[in-house]
This record gives sequence, structure tokens and C-alpha cells, in this order.
Amino acid sequence: MELKVKAQAGSFESSDVLIMVEPLDTGAGRQIELQSIVMKQFGEELLKQIHNELDQWEVSDVRIIVNDKGALSPTISARLETALKRSAGLQSGTLI
Repeated sequence: MELKVKAQAGSFESSDVLIMVEPLDTGAGRQIELQSIVMKQFGEELLKQIHNELDQWEVSDVRIIVNDKGALSPTISARLETALKRSAGLQSGTLI
């Protein structure tokens, strides 16, 4: 998937997650900034989930900011997918 613009999905509400994505130049790699209220318990699992989702969508050069307020795994996947699709121009929605 080719990302084109900055995009976001989610909110700062309790039990939700706000995910912002920004395309980077080819070869820049993945830059993931993760903040979570459950970082100590689930931080590594959250990062693993994000990397797995990016692998599934074949995204390699991206900056992602994740602000998690205790979202469940399916919510994180849905928000990340939505943000990626918005960035690629495959779905309309909130753009930064």
C-alpha cells in the first residue's frame, strides 16, 4: 500500500486509540511512537500487533503515532487500517 498524505483515526476517549500515520521517503523504514496507559503490561504486544498489521498491508516507510487509552486489539486493528486507507486515498475521513 502506498501512503500519500497524513491521516488519522480514533479518538482520545477511554477504551479507544488515536492513530496518526504519515508517509516517509522510500527507505526510511518504520518509526512508531507508542503511548499507552497499559504500556508496562502490553507495550510489546501492541508494537508486535502494529508491525504485523503493517506487514499485512505491505507498508514499510511510515511514521505512526499511537496514543492508546486501553483499546482492545480489534479496535487497534480497525483504527490502524482506517488510518492507512485514509492515507492511501482509499477511504475518506479525517486528514491532518
